[in-house]
Amino acid sequence: MSAIRVGIQLAGLRLPLRQALETAARLKAEVIEIDARNEIRPVDVAGTALRQLRKLLDDLNLKVGAVRFATHRGYETTEELDRRIEGTKSAMKLAFDLGANVVVNSAGHIDTTADSPSREILRGVLSDLGKYSHHVGAMLALETGAESLSLLGELIDSLPQAGVGVTLNPGNLIVNGFGLEDLPAVAKHVMLVHAKDGLPDRARGRGTQVPLGRGLAEFPQIIACLAEHSYRGCYIVERDMASDPVAEFAASMNFLRSL
Repeated sequence: MSAIRVGIQLAGLRLPLRQALETAARLKAEVIEIDARNEIRPVDVAGTALRQLRKLLDDLNLKVGAVRFATHRGYETTEELDRRIEGTKSAMKLAFDLGANVVVNSAGHIDTTADSPSREILRGVLSDLGKYSHHVGAMLALETGAESLSLLGELIDSLPQAGVGVTLNPGNLIVNGFGLEDLPAVAKHVMLVHAKDGLPDRARGRGTQVPLGRGLAEFPQIIACLAEHSYRGCYIVERDMASDPVAEFAASMNFLRSL
């Protein structure tokens, strides 16, 4: 199996941005994911500020693999929808300016009825964002977890052009009671992998995230499946509940590199 590019989601370190970047460099992360709502804001990163951030990244030998732009509501909800669309587009431009081609957010609620009003709104917004991606050079990659892989893949396949991808998060799928059996059919859409693990809990109806390698996410099979579909993206370790984030991120990256 060929070597994979491994990095971390900065937010999981729970540190100010500069400290988080320096910590990622010490951990020898090849790539990082930056949060465009809580760590930096697109409106604040332009001109001199953008040049300074790029220089800092170069000095630390870090590459931005993705920009996260998580919204409180989905793209199917009309309330303040224009703000979410414009915010997503700003995050896409920021991603490109920082050398990344992926922006991560969830789709929102995907109605299982293909021609439902909310599904049509969702398709319209994603089509618009897909067109914009060709203009700006970065794509929205919808994160898995709130719905089955097959339902998310069906939505993306229904869009008029290839402008929206998938951020595969195995841990989120497991925690929410979904499986990975449909990955071969959706693998062609995967632009990023959030390396996260989990265990189901049928009694509670919702599972629990656990350190990488201790749950049901079979990363050797996931990596092999994606490689068969020519996946060339990176594997970003995500963990937001670690008692010792630095130690766990280091162990998680070592785990992935050993596969």
